[in-house]
Amino acid sequence: MNKSAFAALTSFMSPAFRRPEFVQTAALCVRQGADGPEVLLVSSLTSRRWIIPKGWPMDGRTLAEAAAQEAWEEAGIRGTVSPESMGSFGYRKLVKGGVPIQCRCEVYRIDVTEVAANWPEKKERERRWLSPAEAAARVEEPELKALLLGLL
Repeated sequence: MNKSAFAALTSFMSPAFRRPEFVQTAALCVRQGADGPEVLLVSSLTSRRWIIPKGWPMDGRTLAEAAAQEAWEEAGIRGTVSPESMGSFGYRKLVKGGVPIQCRCEVYRIDVTEVAANWPEKKERERRWLSPAEAAARVEEPELKALLLGLL
């Protein structure tokens, strides 16, 4: 089989063997700082890298409502959540047993009205307010970087 025929066959067959992406929801928490908009990053539980609050869909809640719940649990944030996704980003997550899965996070903007001193995961995570450009420099996911820079 020549290279172009093999490439065509591979292109045709690969979707049948690719796992679908798992859907998650994420909160992009925004407040007005002295020098312009600030966004919230939290540390992840295991690798301690910087992320935005995110999690799995919740029964009986829209993805936007679940994003607001994640913002509360992971960062102690309450606010007005947009019902429409502002975009999405993909990333690879390791689940139990170290199995990697591909996730697609739908991102919902939350305009912050309350920053609590205590919240459910306070002892497990750090939170940090940064300019969108500083936040984009700290996250790993290219599509999330683009969403953050889109706030400028």
